[in-house]
Amino acid sequence: MKKLINDPQTVVAESVAGFGRAHADLVAVHSDPLFVTRVGGAVPGKVGLVSGGGSGHEPLHAGFVGMGMLDAAVPGPVFTSPTPDQIAPAIAAADAGAGVLAIVKNYTGDVLNFETAAELADAEGLRVRTVVVADDVAVEDSLYTAGRRGVAGTVAVEKIAGAAAERGDGLEQVAEVAERVIANVRSMGVALTACTVPHAGRPSFDLPEDEIEVGIGIHGEPGRRRVPMTSADEITAMLLDPVADDLGLAAGDQVLLLVNGMGGTPASELYVVYGRARRLLEERGVEVARSLVGNYVTSLEMQGASVTVLRLDEELAALWDAPVHTAALRW
Repeated sequence: MKKLINDPQTVVAESVAGFGRAHADLVAVHSDPLFVTRVGGAVPGKVGLVSGGGSGHEPLHAGFVGMGMLDAAVPGPVFTSPTPDQIAPAIAAADAGAGVLAIVKNYTGDVLNFETAAELADAEGLRVRTVVVADDVAVEDSLYTAGRRGVAGTVAVEKIAGAAAERGDGLEQVAEVAERVIANVRSMGVALTACTVPHAGRPSFDLPEDEIEVGIGIHGEPGRRRVPMTSADEITAMLLDPVADDLGLAAGDQVLLLVNGMGGTPASELYVVYGRARRLLEERGVEVARSLVGNYVTSLEMQGASVTVLRLDEELAALWDAPVHTAALRW
C-alpha cells in the first residue's frame, strides 16, 4: 500500500485538520468530537442543513459546507458511519432557531446513528427532520443497506435543499424540496479498479485487469455484474440506460447530468463518459439543461465513474443555479 498518510488510525483527523486550515474562510473544524461547521456558526433564522458519513468520499461531505449548501458535516472513520455523539453536537451547532434538516445516505449505520442523534436533539428541544437519499439503481439491498444505496445524487440534494434554506424556506418546505430531488434523481457507477482502505492495507475486492464491476457501491460493494473491459461508450450505456429507464424519462424532459469520478479517474476520461451520456439522453429526446463533471463523491483512489441524472422542473433548476460558496462547489 502506497498512500500519503502517517498513521491509518489518525488519517481522518489529520485530513480534516488540514482541510480546515486550507479553507478557514469557509469552515471551522471541531475536533472533540470531530465535525465541521460553516465559519461564523449557524445563520440566524435559517434552517440548518447537516449531513455526514464515512470518510473516503471527499469532497463529500465537508467540502460542501458553506453558503448555499450545508451548515455542518460529520466525517466518520473511513467507510464507517460517524457516531451519534459526533452527529448530535453538529445538529446543535447548525440550529439557529428554524430547525435542522439532516440529509442521510441510505446506509444502515448512517441511518441508525443519525436517527439516534436526532432523538437526542429532540430531547434538547431542537426540531429535526431527516431525509434519506437512495439514488443507486444498481441494487435494492447490499452489504451496507436495506434498500437502495445513497451515492452521488446526494450532491444534488444538498445543493438544492441548501438553496431553499438560503432563500428563507421553513423546515417543512426545505424537507419537501429535498424529498422532491430524492424522488427524481438516480445514479449508477462502475469500478475499473478496487480501492484500498488505509487500516486494511489491501484492496477491498479482487478485480482482474481485464474486467470491470458494473453497479459498484461507493464502499466497494458488489455491483450488478462483472463484465469484460470494453469501450467507454459501451460502459456509459451500461450506466445511463438503467438510470434513464428507472426514472421513466420521456422526450421533452429537462435534466441535470452529473458525471462523477470515483477518485482515481482523470478528468479527460470523465468528459468522454459525459459526452456519450449526453448523446444517449438527447437520442431519447431529453434535454440536458444543467451539467456537472468531476470528483464529488469518491471512493478513495478507485478508478471508475458514476452517472447521475436528476429530472428538473423550473424551481429545482433555479435552486440549482442559486449562488453557492463551498470548498468543492461554488458559483
